[in-house]
Amino acid sequence: MTATPDARPRGTRLPRLARRRQLLGAAQEVFVAQGYHAAAMDEIAERAGVSKPVLYQHFPGKLELYLALLDEHAEGLVQRVRDALESTPDNKLRVERTIEAFYDFVAGEGEAYRLVFESDLRNVAPVRARVERTNQQCAEMIAQVIQEDTGVSSDEAHLLGMGLVGMAEVSARYWLSQRGTIPKDQAERLIARLSWRGIGGFPRTT
Repeated sequence: MTATPDARPRGTRLPRLARRRQLLGAAQEVFVAQGYHAAAMDEIAERAGVSKPVLYQHFPGKLELYLALLDEHAEGLVQRVRDALESTPDNKLRVERTIEAFYDFVAGEGEAYRLVFESDLRNVAPVRARVERTNQQCAEMIAQVIQEDTGVSSDEAHLLGMGLVGMAEVSARYWLSQRGTIPKDQAERLIARLSWRGIGGFPRTT
């Protein structure tokens, strides 16, 4: 097979975790560029600079490789949101930093957000379950803060949390598609203001 221009040279032995990281990096490049269905294990191995048997030693198939990447980046988004919510007791700042977390994720290096938000495998059960779990986890963390500070019910708080997650995700992806028209920090402030004008209107219980 002819090497791609970005293929890594072969022959270097790496510790298992370092090799896994290398393989995931190569796979991300291929999946983001081509989508899951057009991506080939041959190309991923070539790009990583390893043989196919080495690739299969770490991942038994293409779906397992994709799921490993999806897990990594979905967990990364959840952690960003958790960090934003825990960074301050000020709810207005929490909204701002949560919106910023989504924009940072979408603007991140390597376009990893495409694996979570724009996967061409959304109808495949394990992928759909992971994406839904990610949205649920983010919404539940937000809902917990809302419920603690307002008189709304658990169901209402969860609906509000999911609404904020949807607003953050969709607006961040739209902003990226229009890159150059609005600076990132300005876009974040606009959506944070919109979000806070809504959620900030609920009466506090304390």
